[in-house]
Amino acid sequence: MRRYGPAVLLLLTGAAVLRISLFGDLYLRYVQAGLRPYLIVSGCALVLLAVVSAIISRRPYDDGCQGHRHGPGVAWLLTLPALALLFFPPPALGSYSAEREAAARAAQGVGTFPALPKAKVLDLTLAEFGSRAIYDSGRSLKGRTVRLTGFVTRDDDGTWYVTRLLISCCAADASTSKVEIRGVEAPPTDTWVAVTGTWHPEGRLGTDEAWPAVLDAGDVRTVPEPANPYEKR
Repeated sequence: MRRYGPAVLLLLTGAAVLRISLFGDLYLRYVQAGLRPYLIVSGCALVLLAVVSAIISRRPYDDGCQGHRHGPGVAWLLTLPALALLFFPPPALGSYSAEREAAARAAQGVGTFPALPKAKVLDLTLAEFGSRAIYDSGRSLKGRTVRLTGFVTRDDDGTWYVTRLLISCCAADASTSKVEIRGVEAPPTDTWVAVTGTWHPEGRLGTDEAWPAVLDAGDVRTVPEPANPYEKR
């Protein structure tokens, strides 16, 4: 049975990749949506390689291959990560990953931003809200009601935030975008919420004192975690 180890490992890995990319949206926990076709192709290639490897392994071993046939069984432990991804895919990054990023931000330059839509309630990403709050000299957020969606994180002093992780390619390059929420009680950490409120100016534009942006909340409601939990950087 050991001779089929590589084939089994390839098959499990390929099946895991196909499970998260072809049969659902789990892949969005790890990579951007545009990478889905590459994951599907990779999964199919791994399954095909597994079949080829199994066929080759059926051939009789000559005397020079006896050492390989009786190799250490510990190699089978390599199947555990593939099984974990197949049956127990890890969750999206959450508050622990968000809190590892330092609060200090380099100034990106103050300037004017395009006009916001004339809607009663603006649905903004955390990144857009934060950029306008910290760098927009035109103060386009002033007096506007906005709705932000993300998961709850908090500091030891009780301050809490709506938070999202931003990715360029995959979860490995994630960075934090968060907005401090004032005026309402915080739901439990990692709860996904939609918060409606108005911008509360803090600090001088373009400085670390202005980060993170602050929202005076009037309403907080629990929402399901979205299929794609990340914002694009």
